[in-house]
Parts: sequence; structure tokens; C-alpha cells
Amino acid sequence: MRFYGTSSMRGIGCGHLVCGCHAPADVRGAGGTPKSAGPVTRAVLEDLAAAARILANEGVVDGFGHVTMRHPASPERFLMSRSKAPALQEPGDIIEFDLDSNPVNADGRPVFLERFIHGQIYKLRPDVMAIVHSHSPSVIPFTLTGLPMRAMYHQAAFLAEGVPIFRIEEKFGPTDMLVSDNMIGEELARVLAGKPVALMRGHGSVAVGPSLQMAVFRAVYTEVSARVQQAALMHGLPIAALSEAEGVLADEVNMKSGSRAWDLWRQQVKF
Repeated sequence: MRFYGTSSMRGIGCGHLVCGCHAPADVRGAGGTPKSAGPVTRAVLEDLAAAARILANEGVVDGFGHVTMRHPASPERFLMSRSKAPALQEPGDIIEFDLDSNPVNADGRPVFLERFIHGQIYKLRPDVMAIVHSHSPSVIPFTLTGLPMRAMYHQAAFLAEGVPIFRIEEKFGPTDMLVSDNMIGEELARVLAGKPVALMRGHGSVAVGPSLQMAVFRAVYTEVSARVQQAALMHGLPIAALSEAEGVLADEVNMKSGSRAWDLWRQQVKF
């Protein structure tokens, strides 16, 4: 299934940190800088920074990797930390970007090179509200061998839809393997298509979701399912993974109860 971007919904922020809300600094659009979509509550900023720390706690990211969410006030903006190790991210590190991954309010703060992963997926997939890019170690072998990643148990039911692999060399030839511009990001988004997860050969993966909580859930359980699959392979016997139909049914339950995991993980992160 192919998804297309939505129409523009832009607002103007106040440019100050007041009353527990953070308004992105640049609202003028001077010099081609995109205009802000408006203020974001402190609670949203804390949840996004906490998501990065949760992913680090769960072994999905280390010093590298990132998580983003769509701006609550505009589908044409997203929020992402400045370039910083996930476990160290703070609410004040969050920067607003447009869907071409141009920063609105970086104010001199360094930005992630691979922000284009996020902008292009948001542009193609209006259903996606949050994205995790990681190099989780148990997933990497499945990017290299051609062995399909499968849903090993109900928590990873979303994998039963199938997990495509983005092979950067097929369109771009030899590269540094990084999604460092919008053309590469657009191709990754095309390969992901309507799936919840895509692998990136020799690199890592992306997991997307209809909420920040579900994107984190999927990133965590992609890594867990990969570990379980590798353990099952050691038995040398056929693996009775979830069928696509079982995956659909199990994922319906996860979409309703998955917040239980977030509640546990979030309670462990304080600012």
C-alpha cells in the first residue's frame, strides 16, 4: 500500500518558554527558514526525550539512533532531539523540523545527519505519528543474510506482515550506508511502504507507529523477536512463527494493551 503526504497545516509559535510550554524560536521564516507550527507542551517534550532513554535502557539504541514524533499541531512538522546520545537526551534538546528535514529552531545546535529518514517517512505515510531508527544488534544479521525476520510471538505480531529490506546500493551504488539526504530517505520510505518495520542492509532498521508509545513498543519487540528467532534457529528444527492472520489478530490486542509496557518504561525515566 502506498501513502501520500497531507496538506499544509501551519501555525505560529510565541518564541518563549512559558507556562510549561516550549515554543520553537524561529517563527519568521527569515532567510528561508521554515515557520514554526507552534508551541509544544513540556509533557510532550519530556515524553519524546524519555522515549530515547527508554530505547537505550531496553538495548535498542546505544550512543547512536534516534526517535521522532510528528508535531502535535501540524502533520508537516516533526520533533527530534539535537544530535546527542539517546540516553543523555533532555526535553530542552528537542528541535522542530519540516518534512524536508530543515530545522526550524536549531539555534546553532547540531542536528542528526540521518534526520532525512524521518522527514521522508512522515511525508509518505500520514498514518505514522512516530519513528524509531536503531542499529539494534540482534536485528543486524537479518539485514545481511536474506533470512526473513518473522513474528516469533504475540508481542511481535506486527512483524507477521512481512519485513522489507532497504538495500541502499541498489539505487545509489557504493555509499557510506547512511541516509544522508532526502533522495535516500525517499527511497527508504518507498521500501517501507505500508509496513510497520523495515530493515536496512548492513545498518539497522526503522520502526513506525500511530503513536510515540507504539513506535517504541515496536522497536523494542523487533529486537526481542530477533533474539528469539536466533535462539530458535539453533534448535535446527522448523519454526512455527505467527502466520499473517494470527499477526493481525494479535496486533489488535497489542494496539490496545501495549501502553502497559510504556507506562512501566516511562515511570523509570525522570526529568
